[in-house]
Amino acid sequence: MAHLLFRAFASSPSAALDIYLYNSVVLFALIALLQAPLHNDPLAIAFMAAAIGIWSLGSITSSLNQFFVLPATTQLIANIAYTLFYPFALIAIPRMISHRKKLRVIELLDSVIFGLGLGAIVTALLLAKVLPRFSDSPQEAFFSVLFPLCDISLIIVTLISVATQKINRRLVLLSSGVLIFALSDFLYLWFNVNGKYHFGQVSDDGWLLGILLISLAFWYRPGDSVSEGTIHPVFIALSVFLSPTLLAVMALRPGIFPEYILIPTIATLFLAFIRMTIVLRQARNLGEEKVLARTDELTGLPNRRRLIAEISSFGGSKGALLLLDLNGFKPVNDQYGHEMGDQVLRQVALRFSRTLPTGAILARLGGDEFGVLIPGIFDVTMEVANALHATLSYPFTISGESIKIGVSIGHVQNDGNGELLARADAAMYEAKRGGLSVVNATN
Repeated sequence: MAHLLFRAFASSPSAALDIYLYNSVVLFALIALLQAPLHNDPLAIAFMAAAIGIWSLGSITSSLNQFFVLPATTQLIANIAYTLFYPFALIAIPRMISHRKKLRVIELLDSVIFGLGLGAIVTALLLAKVLPRFSDSPQEAFFSVLFPLCDISLIIVTLISVATQKINRRLVLLSSGVLIFALSDFLYLWFNVNGKYHFGQVSDDGWLLGILLISLAFWYRPGDSVSEGTIHPVFIALSVFLSPTLLAVMALRPGIFPEYILIPTIATLFLAFIRMTIVLRQARNLGEEKVLARTDELTGLPNRRRLIAEISSFGGSKGALLLLDLNGFKPVNDQYGHEMGDQVLRQVALRFSRTLPTGAILARLGGDEFGVLIPGIFDVTMEVANALHATLSYPFTISGESIKIGVSIGHVQNDGNGELLARADAAMYEAKRGGLSVVNATN
């Protein structure tokens, strides 16, 4: 407010007003942001602080360039600093709104792809008539295109994020700040195009007001989400679809859009390719993790979790569940060590696997216990159970040692009475206590 009052009475730019007071307002906003309450996402504060801090560096550099003779690259440095405001803000704003616990690359890519894709269309349709009339300076022309495009992307990402939340003061301040900041950029562009811009005019305070409102928004608690806060895949697909469409139109009708539209459209397609690569890799890793979660690490067989899942889907199918517990395995571990015991378990798993018919599922349940699901009628499944018992009738030869173990087997037919696992377990312990080979569970 003080800066606006001084601005109203100042007839021309001054170092006190446009270097010290102007940039002190940005510094105040940065300090206020860093002092925001702890209910905020720390990453949101960190990224927004970086955005404002870098923008402040550009503002100070640009201000000094107006009052002092500085190298020609000074304004380029300022423009680069202004540009770097956007990627940090694009990360901070969605996190601030939805209060996410993790920084997900996919969500960031979705925001940028959506912003660039629709931003390219808006730029082509609304700004194409204005920007070509700009200065012949390549640097000035480049940034005159880049800033509005970044502003459009920022507005779109903000509005999409806000749409997933219930309206509250935090959202009103944030969206107002973003819109005012972007509007100031568009006013700057319009004044420059028409030769009416001069350093230190009142519209420059729009950037300050926008930054202050964004910082102030962090002081209010986030509201309740009405959805998960991510951009719907349909909008991502629309953005990706628009980019090649725009390229096709430009190829068929050269000159219909300015050439600089190629930058956001190609960037959208490139980022979409990166997103697809990440999603495919995550899907593959998820598949591998799912397999590992249901696989016994020692033998490579399915584990207890996988067997239980198979039992639950067994339904009314004809078949049986076998539980197998090794006899004499503990003395092997005690006498020869766990490494020898692990080799025995692998050999046992191999013998069992070779004995089972097609369609049977062999799992290691833990320790020296195995489970088998076998399709078929009672006579078939009992025959397989006896065959499994017979596979351990001759010893293993491992590292020159002859190791003899046996197995007790509990058999339960899938007769529709349920509790297959408990009944097979009881039958297996009965076989173990009685020194029997196979015991069939009774109802």
